[in-house]
Amino acid sequence: MSLLFEAACQLQEFFEEKHWRFCIIGGIAVIRWGEPRFTRDVDVTLLSGFGREEEFISAMLASPFLPRIAGAADFAACNRVLLLSSPHGVPIDVSLGGLPFEESCVDRASPFEFEPGCALRTCSAEDLVVLKLVAGRDHDWVDVKSVVDRSSGQIDWPYIEAQLQPFAELKEDPNILANLERLKRRAAKP
Repeated sequence: MSLLFEAACQLQEFFEEKHWRFCIIGGIAVIRWGEPRFTRDVDVTLLSGFGREEEFISAMLASPFLPRIAGAADFAACNRVLLLSSPHGVPIDVSLGGLPFEESCVDRASPFEFEPGCALRTCSAEDLVVLKLVAGRDHDWVDVKSVVDRSSGQIDWPYIEAQLQPFAELKEDPNILANLERLKRRAAKP
């Protein structure tokens, strides 16, 4: 098993032992839903809610996973992302989720076997599109196009739009919804 998937499986096992709700997002989810590409880290949304973050941060810092930066607990409390690495050095970004969208994303996640013996609970294609459009980096746009291209018309556009609307308003960024419209037109072309 590759070190990346080994790290993701170890993290998933740790979360499951704690009965924590989570799903894998980012590059690993792109491998499932889009055009497979290189990724060197594990990105995960962990539902911590609001007000209990310290409980989750402390448990993760006491686990076999190591902090990647000095002051990792303070950084996580401030930015809602705990930067860890696996025992073999694979970077792990744990986003502390609490928004209704993040809860929906975790609830809609499903397992997918990436390698024999490594079935990871990843977000849905639609939730991945939402996450990538909100992030809005150049490589996110490439990932989103690959997810839409591989979906064969199975994307739930109304769901994506309903999830994106509050983010577009919060970020005061009309380009988020404009990018969604471009994607829908692209998907509609034969």
